[in-house]
Amino acid sequence: MMKYFCCWLLLISFFCAALPAEASVCRNYQGREICIVDIKRSAKNYWEYRVILSVDGVKQPLEIYNCRDRTTVKQDGTVLAFGQNNPGEIVCHFFKK
Repeated sequence: MMKYFCCWLLLISFFCAALPAEASVCRNYQGREICIVDIKRSAKNYWEYRVILSVDGVKQPLEIYNCRDRTTVKQDGTVLAFGQNNPGEIVCHFFKK
C-alpha cells in the first residue's frame, strides 16, 4: 500500500513541476512589432548588448547595439549609426537605468 502511495505521489509531483517559460519582450514601434528574442549584456562594456531581434515575426541575425555611441555593429563588422526607426532605440531605451 505504501509503495503505491509513494509512486502516486512521485507521479503527481512530476507533473506539477513548472518548466521554464520562453518569452520575448515585444513592443510596437513605428508600426512594426519588434521582439527581443535573445539579449546578452557585455561584461566588459556595460553599454553594449548582443541582441537577436524579431521584426514583424522575422528573426534577425545577431547584432551588437552600442547604447553609448548609438551605433549598431552588423555580423560582417559594418558599424552603422542609429537612424530613424532603428530597433536599437528600443533596446537602449528598454534597459536604461
